[in-house]
Amino acid sequence: MKPIYRKYFVKTALTWAGCFILFFFIHMLMLAPQEKGKKQIEKQLAEQKQMYASALKATQQETEVRLNEQIEQLRNALKDFIIDFEDSANLTFDISQIANEKRLASFSIKGKETRGGSSKPNGKYLSENHFGISFTGGFNQFATFLNALERHRPVVFVDKFKITRSRQEDSGHEVNMDLAVLVKKRQDS
Repeated sequence: MKPIYRKYFVKTALTWAGCFILFFFIHMLMLAPQEKGKKQIEKQLAEQKQMYASALKATQQETEVRLNEQIEQLRNALKDFIIDFEDSANLTFDISQIANEKRLASFSIKGKETRGGSSKPNGKYLSENHFGISFTGGFNQFATFLNALERHRPVVFVDKFKITRSRQEDSGHEVNMDLAVLVKKRQDS
């Protein structure tokens, strides 16, 4: 190549390289942050579109019927674990009937007050009722009684139990149990 063209080629290459570096820094300083913002806005747009689609789907009659059925199923499932306040008085009678069916001797049931010993504080809609049960019986009687309590609806939770072995061979063992049930509080209107 001729020296004139070489000088011209070197000047042109240096000018292009300088412009490239300058434009690269401009791009990094101004356009790259905008790209991040654009991606974030696109993400928010996708979330809003999804929320819109869900809202549109929720307004459809079929969806409303299906959701109402699900709510009813959940309410029925909740009844397996929670007793109404009005029905809580009948619970001691139900437990006594179970004890009579299992032929437990010396059966007694008493309501218990919980003073700060509850692991879960009472809530706005639910509270716990605690009962103390004592009876005399064999291990098989205890096991069948416990099984009947576990199958009871609403669910009766056994907090703790204690079995004291009998000193006489033919008499039953003394059993003390602490039970808890979840009670729906009365809603004042």
